[in-house]
Amino acid sequence: MLARRGVPAIALVTEKFWSQGDFVARSVGLPDVPRVRLPHPVAGSGDDNMTRVATGIVVDLLAAWQRPT
Repeated sequence: MLARRGVPAIALVTEKFWSQGDFVARSVGLPDVPRVRLPHPVAGSGDDNMTRVATGIVVDLLAAWQRPT
């Protein structure tokens, strides 16, 4: 995993799987890896929707990268 090697990483997790994201992060020993919540579903939702999602989370992504781990 990149985060384990010190490479800045952010998990993108849809709201439907947010609680599972907590479990997975803890189970792999990386509970503090930053995560950004995405609306669900994202996959297969089309280019226009993906652009809206990306635009909507960019501030959260930047903030997560700046958070100390």
